[in-house]
Amino acid sequence: MKKQELIHLHGLLSEVRSEYEEWGTDIDLTEYQELGVKPTSIHRSKTDHKAAVFKLASGITSSADTGSTETVAPNAD
Repeated sequence: MKKQELIHLHGLLSEVRSEYEEWGTDIDLTEYQELGVKPTSIHRSKTDHKAAVFKLASGITSSADTGSTETVAPNAD
């Protein structure tokens, strides 16, 4: 994956994080915040953005795992 694509993915995950926060979902992003890499940090290396994407995705998915256990119907409306 190219650096520009990682930055784009980082931005998209940041939008998902914002949505979770608007819904009142608690997300533990301490590891992500300790990195100090934001989607707007275009001067940072590809490796830094890759690490940030993994930490952010991990925080989002771990909060999703502890979320609702409501059963979803297998068919579309």
